[in-house]
Amino acid sequence: MLLIYCPYCEEERSELEFRQAGDAHIARPTNMTEMTDEEFEAFFFLRDNVKGLTYERWRHLNGCGRFFNAARDTVSDKFVTTYKAGLPKPDISTLRPATEATVETYEATESSAK
Repeated sequence: MLLIYCPYCEEERSELEFRQAGDAHIARPTNMTEMTDEEFEAFFFLRDNVKGLTYERWRHLNGCGRFFNAARDTVSDKFVTTYKAGLPKPDISTLRPATEATVETYEATESSAK
């Protein structure tokens, strides 16, 4: 189970208390009524599926109920940092994990199970 740090509650809580809410730091259109169908589709549905560090919005649904941003590594599923909504993106070079440890998966450990 993942533990996610809520920057508002200032504590780590179970992943079951949180919901992912899409990409963070998106430039949203100022007037959607003037968008073409193609522009609306590109904004609303088309997103990059980044392998590595990504910035996401999360909500502490079963806690304070507030939205916050997180930098998460999609390969290891580790949260590098979380920060309050409205703050700028942290510098990527300072967010790299200290170690590049191998992620242990169920498939890798299945053969060693007794």
